[in-house]
Amino acid sequence: MDFFFPAETSASSSRTLVRPPWKVRELVTEIRTHVEKEYRDVRVEGEISNLRQAASGHIYFTLKDDQSQLPVVLFRGKARLLKFTPKDGLEVQVRGSISVYEDRGQLQLVAESMEPRGQGSLQVAFEQLYARLKAEGLFDADQKRPLPVYPRTIAVITSPQGAVIHDILNVLARRHAKLQVLLYPVTVQGEAAASEIAGALAWFQQNPCADVLVVARGGGSLEDLAAFNSEVVARAIAGSAIPVVSAVGHETDFTIADFVADLRAPTPSAAAELVTEAQYRVEEHLEALASRLERAARYQRMQARERLDHLDAAAVFVRVQHGLARRQQRVDELRFRLESALVKLRTSVGHQINLVQARLMQQDIHRQMALHQQRLRALETALLQAANVPMERRRTRWSRATDRLLALSPLAVLERGYTLVYDASGNLVKEAEQLHANDPLQLRFAHGRAKARVTETEKRIPAKP
Repeated sequence: MDFFFPAETSASSSRTLVRPPWKVRELVTEIRTHVEKEYRDVRVEGEISNLRQAASGHIYFTLKDDQSQLPVVLFRGKARLLKFTPKDGLEVQVRGSISVYEDRGQLQLVAESMEPRGQGSLQVAFEQLYARLKAEGLFDADQKRPLPVYPRTIAVITSPQGAVIHDILNVLARRHAKLQVLLYPVTVQGEAAASEIAGALAWFQQNPCADVLVVARGGGSLEDLAAFNSEVVARAIAGSAIPVVSAVGHETDFTIADFVADLRAPTPSAAAELVTEAQYRVEEHLEALASRLERAARYQRMQARERLDHLDAAAVFVRVQHGLARRQQRVDELRFRLESALVKLRTSVGHQINLVQARLMQQDIHRQMALHQQRLRALETALLQAANVPMERRRTRWSRATDRLLALSPLAVLERGYTLVYDASGNLVKEAEQLHANDPLQLRFAHGRAKARVTETEKRIPAKP
């Protein structure tokens, strides 16, 4: 808005256009409005410095090059979408709009998104998480748990759709048909994938129904494998009490889950082969032994048949008869031994029974029981006497103490006709000098109370003639 003020000159009076001074806030606001219109969408490259993250979740830093610097603010809603953790010294490209922070009159870039220069945010996030977890020791060999040699049940954490689960089942059916397989369905791609995979691992910790866990998915780009490069999945694998096999992607793909897991399989099919390797080797070994045994049996049969062809039938029959006779003789000898042993055993047991009966006859059980009962009754009588004597003593003491107490009780005195006198304040009156005419009194008898008033006092009671 324009303002006109009169201004006098020596030549003539005329009106000159004069702008009033700006207020600081107005000028800064005007500049901010103009800047935001002109620089709505800009991309700026530079190095991060003076990075600060506020408790509100906003991120503040300075974007600089070798000649200039520009303050940048990344508000919480945008900061939560970052795929990596910004830090000082990192070269980045920031996209946003130029604005002016009016409280300080400071030019700043309000960031909408940010990417590392020269490499993607996912790669930077991967490297940062890898370095942090490695420093914590989560990749150390002594942290790896051995897989069970002969697992009975394995659990596969993957998507129920796709070829991964079918490949695993095909391999297991071929190598170990009796192995039980549990499928925990999860999404393996997208924002919810990491939390679902971590939740599946946590479920098996609370429900330990499997001997080994296989976390699997097919290959893909770094974006596709982002869930297996997340910290929540890595820590869930590291905290699992059940051994975990990571079978993510193709042979050339590596994820954080591969480094944390107890065993990394290059493919899902290879994971199925690894968990059944010992069982498969045993079966192969058994098949080889069975083949060798069959060949040896055929060879022995062939040799026996050749020897049999050279033997005379009569001689063979005689040898068979002799062999049967020797075995019959052995049976007869064993029968004789058994009968002799039974006779000896019967004699020994009868002798033992006779000894026991004789000892029982010597012991009169009824007499022993009568003696014990008599002793028991004597003990009961002594116990009752020992308990009654102190009781009688206590009763006597109690009676004496009661008599003394009654003798000293003021109520006993009142029973004999005496009266207690109290003044208006409830004090016991002992002397006539405590009273004056018309003073109220309270009288306490053995049974009941009464009120009275003083009509006259005598300090001394004259002696009776």
